[in-house]
Amino acid sequence: MSHLQKFQAALASLELDGAMISSEINQRYLCDFPFSDGYLLITPERAYLLTDSRYIEAAKESVRGFEILLPKNTMTDTLAELISEEKISRLVLEEESVSYSEYQRLSEKFSEAKLLSGASKLLGELRAIKTSEELDRIARAQEITDRAFSHILDVISNNLNTATEQDVALELEFFMRKQGSEGAAFETIAVSGSASSRPHGVPSNVGLRKGFLTMDFGARIDGYCSDMTRTVAIGKADEEMKKIYATVLAAQQNALERIHAGMLCRDADELARSVIRNAGYADAFGHSLGHGVGLLVHEAPSLSPRAKDDSILAVGNVVTVEPGIYLEGRCGCRIEDMVAITEHGIRNFTKSPKNLIEL
Repeated sequence: MSHLQKFQAALASLELDGAMISSEINQRYLCDFPFSDGYLLITPERAYLLTDSRYIEAAKESVRGFEILLPKNTMTDTLAELISEEKISRLVLEEESVSYSEYQRLSEKFSEAKLLSGASKLLGELRAIKTSEELDRIARAQEITDRAFSHILDVISNNLNTATEQDVALELEFFMRKQGSEGAAFETIAVSGSASSRPHGVPSNVGLRKGFLTMDFGARIDGYCSDMTRTVAIGKADEEMKKIYATVLAAQQNALERIHAGMLCRDADELARSVIRNAGYADAFGHSLGHGVGLLVHEAPSLSPRAKDDSILAVGNVVTVEPGIYLEGRCGCRIEDMVAITEHGIRNFTKSPKNLIEL
């Protein structure tokens, strides 16, 4: 069953007459076509893709299961006509991407339909369970990411005295593009020395500083992301750095060995958090253990200590496992793999080594 068919079945089960999809991510999920100007209108039986002249030819060539339309008037006028023709009285919108002002405008334009929220939640739940094709795209993205890590180690080793954090970030992105990535999955992180204590630090135009160098980066293939973090040492690691690294690695390994389908997401977080807490770094792990990855690099589910009772790992979820320890103004270390939840445990997409590397 295609993504579109699953969504149509969900609409029917909820007794909804139709859905208007305006966000680029959910549009791509449903029709597997990237475009930035247009709408999808979907009923339990039919599906329409509305776009402009920049995309119409490509859409007709590649999109299946949708009637492709180039509106003669405004797109909302055409949507209003379709809503009337399809006799849609209950139309669900994406509550997370439709602004209040747009909701008011659409309410006036689509006067025949009652506008409801809930499409974002429904599509988020569908997107959280990956198909084999989605898993293949994620795997290919991670293969490029692994190659980029091997490449950057050589680059850094050969340019230790001249390379900057920005050089590292740009080289990672350039290499991934040359390997076939559509672009970086997110803004690349490469922070060294005392700046490594910032989990989402911004690469600066300064030379690599002795201490930890944390690199968080990912590729994108056919819309799907990868996400990996590796921390290496610039120069020799001191005893404190070795203890921090060993603790983070042990926390990750404990989680990777024990997470499984049916586990509460907050319990998955605790698998790693308990190791870090017992090592004396309870206050130094501020973020959650991980997050879902797919068309977005951050999506459901969230492996958070604050996850709700109904947030449970399911077969088909793809999540990161990324514990970290951050000592403000001193150093920070994070190790991140990306895994799929399977019937028998996990499938780890990440192949890059995790021993402490000193450059």
